[in-house]
Amino acid sequence: MSNNSQVNKQVIEYLKTRRSVPLPFLQEPGPSAKELEEILTIGTRVPDHAKMVPWRLITYSGQARAIIGKKLAEMALARNPDMDEDAIKTEKNQFLPAPLTIGVLSKTSEHFKVAKIEQILSAGAVALNLVHGANAFGYGAHWVTRWFAYDKEAAEMLGANDGEQFVAFVHIGTATRRLEERDRPALSDIVSEWVE
Repeated sequence: MSNNSQVNKQVIEYLKTRRSVPLPFLQEPGPSAKELEEILTIGTRVPDHAKMVPWRLITYSGQARAIIGKKLAEMALARNPDMDEDAIKTEKNQFLPAPLTIGVLSKTSEHFKVAKIEQILSAGAVALNLVHGANAFGYGAHWVTRWFAYDKEAAEMLGANDGEQFVAFVHIGTATRRLEERDRPALSDIVSEWVE
């Protein structure tokens, strides 16, 4: 163990045990305005080569969640007229019951030393930090994308501008249950040391 007096065992234990809480298990209450400000601040404290800020956030809460669900169901039904009632209900509930969802948008641009993949990864780091921020305040969180992240019409309805791509929707709320630990890959299967 490090002799460093700055070792934070609570943070280490949290990072080793963090679990997502899927959307159906998130309910009211969500973060307060002050907590949300803190979560957004934590979310945007990420590596950002050349300070490009290649991402943007949109929050969805309150009645907007049901309105979005209705619009998504209409779009999905237009694309697949054979959808059954259960599938339509699923679309209507894409942003429910979680009281808050944060959309993370990536916008890449040409830069002489920052590859586009670095810019996208920075946006992904925002999404993960939002999850950590929500957890720090005692909420459950779930990072998803779903079809509407990649559908131009749906993405525009959700607030995407030209040249932007959703990389995450982070659902946040009070967890009604915590999931049991799942299997993780053995480090010996995924880590190797480079040797000449």
